[in-house]
Amino acid sequence: MLENEVPQEKNQALNGERKAVYAVGDDGKYKTVASNGWNAEEIVTLQAVEEFERLAKEALERFKYGNSSILEYYMYKNRMDISLLSQTTGFFQWTIKRDFNPARFAKISTDRASTYASVMGIEVDELLDYKG
Repeated sequence: MLENEVPQEKNQALNGERKAVYAVGDDGKYKTVASNGWNAEEIVTLQAVEEFERLAKEALERFKYGNSSILEYYMYKNRMDISLLSQTTGFFQWTIKRDFNPARFAKISTDRASTYASVMGIEVDELLDYKG
């Protein structure tokens, strides 16, 4: 895309912020250009956010009924999936899935819980002693 073609459609998902995108300048070289976003991007972003909100709500219900640990809820609340949580924590995906088991999660180490809490921006106590 050329520099003068970078969309400036006031994407509400960006909350008035701008973001850098790459475009070809007059000299034929790539450069970063500030963009307010575009409508198609906004639609897809909002759909993804709604999906994570739905998944978080369902995970919270599973937690309340004792079918999942609160870890699953926090993962979705922070707009993560198992793959991203694995990448940010360094834990294998299968171990994260295992930690969704409430009985297993109740026995995780403080260090493991601290890693989860750190990547999700919460306190360890909030993760281990969630009250709703």
